Amino acid sequence: MQKVVLKLNIHDDKDKQKALKTVSSLSGIDSVAVDMKESKLTVIGDVDPVQVVSKLRKQGQVDILTVGPAKEEKKEDGKKSDDKKDDDKKKEQIAEVYKAYWAYNPPLPPYHYQYHVQSAEENPNGCVIC
Repeated sequence: MQKVVLKLNIHDDKDKQKALKTVSSLSGIDSVAVDMKESKLTVIGDVDPVQVVSKLRKQGQVDILTVGPAKEEKKEDGKKSDDKKDDDKKKEQIAEVYKAYWAYNPPLPPYHYQYHVQSAEENPNGCVIC
C-alpha cells in the first residue's frame, strides 16, 4: 500500500471530476481524495506512481509531491528525543556536504556584458545599403 500525493492544475469541479475518473480507472486503487484548496490529489493503494502521473498528464501538468507508505506508525515518547538528535546530526552532515561542495565548486562570477550599439550615421566606415 502506497500513498501518492500529486499536485494538479484543478480550477473547477469539471477538472476535479476528470481527474477522479482518470485515476479511478487504474487497478489497485483503494481510495482517492482531492483537496481543491491546495490543488492536491491523494491516491492510496497498490499502484505505480509513474502510471498515475502518465494518465493524468493528458489533462495537464502533474507534479509528484510525496510517495510513501499509506499509514504512518505512531512513535513512542522516548524515541522522539532520539529523533531530534538524529535530525540534528543529519542537518550537520548536510551542512558539511554543502560546504565541501562549494569549496570545490565555487559560484561563477557574474558577467556584466556591456553592449554598445553604433548606428550607421556614427560609423563612417559602416556598410549601409540605402
